[in-house]
Parts: sequence; C-alpha cells; structure tokens
Amino acid sequence: MSHPYQQQDFMSFTRANEWSSEQTQDFTLENGCHVEVWDTGVIVFEPPQEGSKDIILSCGVHGNETGPIEICSDFVQDLLDQKMLPAHRIMFLFGNPASMNIGERFVEENMNRLFSGAHSKSPGLCNRERIRAKKLEQYVDKFYQLNSDKERIHYDLHTAIRGSKNEKFSVYPFLHGKEYSKEQLQIMLACGVNTILLSNGPTTTFSYFSSNDYGAHAFTVELGKVRPFGENDMTRFIEVRETLKAMIVGGDMQLRDYQASDFNLFKVNRAIYKHDDSFEFFFADDVVNFTSFPVGFKLASEGDVDYKIEAEGEAIVFPNAKVANGNRAVLMVVSTELP
Repeated sequence: MSHPYQQQDFMSFTRANEWSSEQTQDFTLENGCHVEVWDTGVIVFEPPQEGSKDIILSCGVHGNETGPIEICSDFVQDLLDQKMLPAHRIMFLFGNPASMNIGERFVEENMNRLFSGAHSKSPGLCNRERIRAKKLEQYVDKFYQLNSDKERIHYDLHTAIRGSKNEKFSVYPFLHGKEYSKEQLQIMLACGVNTILLSNGPTTTFSYFSSNDYGAHAFTVELGKVRPFGENDMTRFIEVRETLKAMIVGGDMQLRDYQASDFNLFKVNRAIYKHDDSFEFFFADDVVNFTSFPVGFKLASEGDVDYKIEAEGEAIVFPNAKVANGNRAVLMVVSTELP
C-alpha cells in the first residue's frame, strides 16, 4: 500500500514544516501497522498485535546533533516502507526542525532546558522553542496516556559539542529514591554505552520530564560528537542501531548478564553556573568530556570568583562557556557505584 511519505520522505516533510503542521495523517500499512502523524516531526506506529512497551525515541532537540536524527529517520522510513514491523507502540519525535535547517544547536533558546514546565516560566512562552517544547510535552502525555499500563521507555538521543574520553555515555535522570534499572543499564551496554552519569537532582531536560512525570525508563543518550548532516561515520552507531532495532521489532537485544565491572559510573558532584559575561574556562576548547584535573586546579573564573577542583578525580562534563547567563556552564562529576 502506498503511504503519504513516498514522494516526500518524513524527514523532508518535517524540515519543510519547521515549527508545526496541521497536516496530520492517519493510515494503516498493508502489514497491519497503524500510523499516525500528530505534527511535524511527530509520528506514531502501532503494531497489529498489542505489545508490552510504549517506546519514545526522540532526537534533534538540538538541531546540529545529526547522527541520532539520521538513525531515527532511517527507522521511520524502514517502518513506513514495511522493512520493519514494530512489536510495540513507538513514537519518534524530531524536536527542533528549524535548528536542523540552520545547522545550529538551537534558534533562540536551548530546548533541552525547557521541559517540566520551564517553557512557561519567566519569561514565559516568548519564543517558538518554548512553544514547541510545550507541544512535545503534550505529545508525550497523549502517547503514554493512551496505554497507561505498558512499560514506558524514552531515550532522548544526542551528540555532544566536544569529544569525550568515553565516546558514548548516558545521563540517567534523578529518580527521587526509586531503584535504578539494571536491565536498562544492560540495554545501554548493548547500545555500546558503558559510561553512565547518575543525575543528582531534578532538571528541565526532556528525559527527566518523561522519567519523573510518567515513570518512564528514560535516558539522555550521548552518541559521540556533533557533525554536519552526511558527515557521520555510521559504522560508529552499529551497536545502538542494532539494539534499538531489536527493541522495536521485539527481537533479541543480546543483553549480557549485569556486571558492575562493565560500567563506568559517575555521579554529579556539583554544577557550576555562569552568571555574567566575564565567565571563562582555564582549559583548552578541545579538552574532552570526563577529563579530570588535580585538586586545586583553577577551572574557571567569573569576576573575582575562582572555581577550582574540589575532589580527587573530579572531572568535567558538558563544559560550555558560551551558555546564556544563568545557565549551567559545566557539570563536575566523580566516580561512583550503584546504591
């Protein structure tokens, strides 16, 4: 059976309708898979036989993080072309198509700081990224409420601005005392992600929103370094593609037994925030994530305030001196073990 995305693939439709689209779709493929398009970049597949999971794969919350966008775009097209039949309901969210089109992290504001209602706090719904973040929350709510008894999964796929000692790593949202899922860590390992950063408090990221509001198994998954469209070495994504494909179609994800020694686990020790334009780092722009420095090393300064390494083995993650004033400039992390 033909479908509406044969002449113009779903990714092209998404990028042609940057912020929203009233062109919703509702159709069933010959293999019995039901497809609904709720908005630009928002597509839901429902299998002919009911599965046990409700899966969300999101990408493009930062538009220049192209590897995950290409992975998800390929999955969507393979599902539409009936090369794959999903075993579970799955929704793909392409977060910020306008920033994809300009090859930038965002247009006006970092969308991954706008969830859990942050989009409507001071200064309110003042730009399109805030409006889009609010809509994405509504689509997550609609998707999970339609089948409230299923196991919920949300992997928000990213790539990092700079390289990393551990090329692929995941941020496990703060669970407010709930137990960490060893099975989910085994899935991350199968995806080629053995470095896990345990968050130490509530955040306004997309993965924390799904974890906290809907009890989803959620991660922010960093799959390498930012590169332009068409310049990704897709062989570096073989493990994550094959594992996610197996999850989608109900195949064997080939999970290994849980062994603590398979993982590099870190916890957030503290976050350093930028308050004014005098903020600067004292390490090179090409220093990679998870680099540690000796105790007492001067990391950064802002006005007459110096920020120094406080703990043995304290390492940097997501350093960015160019963030807007009031935003986090770097996470400081230390090694840990599961409680």
